[in-house]
Formats: sequence, structure tokens, C-alpha cells
Amino acid sequence: MTDSTQIAVKAEGLHKRFVTSEGEVHAVNDVSFEVKAGDFVALHGPSGCGKSTLLLMTGALLSPDEGLLEIAGENPYALKAEGRAAFRGEHVGFVFQQFHLIPYLDVLDNVLIGELAGEKVSLEDRARELLDKFNIGHRLHHVPSKLSIGEQQRVALARALLREPELILADEPTGNLDPENSEIILQHLADFADDGGAVIMVTHDDRARAAAKTSMHLDGGRMQGGDQEKPGEQESA
Repeated sequence: MTDSTQIAVKAEGLHKRFVTSEGEVHAVNDVSFEVKAGDFVALHGPSGCGKSTLLLMTGALLSPDEGLLEIAGENPYALKAEGRAAFRGEHVGFVFQQFHLIPYLDVLDNVLIGELAGEKVSLEDRARELLDKFNIGHRLHHVPSKLSIGEQQRVALARALLREPELILADEPTGNLDPENSEIILQHLADFADDGGAVIMVTHDDRARAAAKTSMHLDGGRMQGGDQEKPGEQESA
């Protein structure tokens, strides 16, 4: 288990601006935070406040205009594109509302999709273990269209966990799920954090926010309320 004092993500003074037809938009404005190993953080706020932009920057997918980001003590934006992609694959797992499964691949190949041929062989046992853990081991050779919505999200989560990352970034992971399947996904994310991983989850769902250990409130591109609060201490926007 990872040392709970280890900082999984550190952000200092992040800024991101976009030019639109209506002028410049400051999507993320001087945001700083730390997330440690074992943390499960809900990132909430009104639509359009910059949550997804911040999540993409945190996952080394979108370069900040200003500021510093470190994952596991390293700055991924100091790497060239190829090195940054390899860094993401090793340290970060992503779970999205839309799952992003390949429709013509079966469950097992969807979990292994990001791996090279040799790595697929070495990671197949790990993939099977995860799918068994998520109660879909009997669906290995079904394509996504043959799965329920909840099963598809569990496949996406297994894919995110395949290489045992330090950090999971989840963008509205329960947005398409019913309460029962939402609870399953949230419990698996909580288990990952309890085992020493770190989770940052963008959500509008009060049930999802309540499952997290702490929350961060973003509004107008700025972090609100100072230190991270426990869910329930501040009303979700």
C-alpha cells in the first residue's frame, strides 16, 4: 500500500485560457491544490466552471498556460509528447461518463486496448482478475453492445486500473448509471483510494459527492472555500 503521506498530485497556480468568438475565456484561474495517496476527492461546481478543463490538465492531457503540475513528484509537461503519453499510461487512469469502449472489440480486448502486443500477454492475467473482481469475468468475449450500461462502465474502470496507476481521474463516472450501478462504481473507486491510490472525480451527483472523502468546489475557474472540505460542508452548486 502506498504511503498515505505521499503527494499524488500537486498543482500550483494553474491557468488555462481559450479564445472564443466572444473573446478570451479564463477557464481555469490560479488554481492550486494537493491530493495525497489515499484521497478520494469530489470536484464539483456549476456547469461551465472549468471542472473538465482542470481534470484534463491534471491528467497531463492539456497543457496549462501558466503554473506547475506534478504527478508522483514529476512534471509531465516537462516531457515531450511521446514521453508524456508513456507517463500517463504508467501513472494515470481515466474513467469517463461515455465509457469510450471500442464497439467491435470484446471486453478483454477493450481492457487491453492501450497495450502493445507483448504487454498484452503479460497483463492479460491482471485484466482477467479485475474483470472477475467487477463481476463481469463471464462476459470476456462479449462486445460492448451486449453489455448493460453498468457493465460497460465496469469495463472502462478495469481498463483504467490495468497498469496499477497512482491516480484515477473520473469525469462524471455515474452520469449514465442507475443508483445500483452508481453505487458499484463508487465503491470500487473508494476501494482504490483505501488501497493507497488517489481519485479525483468530477461530479454533479450528490450521492457521488457523498461517497468521496473530501471535495473541492470550483466556480468561475477558481477554487472556492480555501482548503478541501468534507462532502456536505458546503452545498453543491
